[in-house]
Amino acid sequence: MILPKVRDPRFITIRRGGTLTDDDHHLLALWAADCAEHVLPLFEAERPDDPRPREAIAYARAWVRGEFKMMETRAAGGHAMGAARDLKGAARNAAYAAGQAAVVAHVAAHELGAAAYAIKAARAAAPKSEAEAAGRRECRWQRDRLPDAIRALVLDDQRLRNDICWSVFEC
Repeated sequence: MILPKVRDPRFITIRRGGTLTDDDHHLLALWAADCAEHVLPLFEAERPDDPRPREAIAYARAWVRGEFKMMETRAAGGHAMGAARDLKGAARNAAYAAGQAAVVAHVAAHELGAAAYAIKAARAAAPKSEAEAAGRRECRWQRDRLPDAIRALVLDDQRLRNDICWSVFEC
């Protein structure tokens, strides 16, 4: 479980009693999609005929544009995670990253799930002696792409949830 036991109101939209604006929710979804897409080739190399993770990322972006409802996007995320079930290593983690990116539409705090699984995928794809360095590079790549409007929020979330996210955000 990579979600905190108590939900952070900064990741709950204003209309649901939190402080997250729709614009920032959309930025979180787009950043999560970027994180997942960066490692998607690791899944597609193993399962080139399975479109579910790529479709989940596309759904996340389309949700931001208002083309899909949250429930449709969340379902696409579930299908991407289903693509991971019988896999191991980098491919599995890349599919989970895609699924987590799509479910940001439902729960904004899944943004770290997409990022954390992408880092795990990068680690798993690297030779064992280079795995930690590969994870740090992926983490830095992700941070370099954080929009200014959500940068402080995401970095603080990484600090607060690093322990339950396999300590992948130490970069």
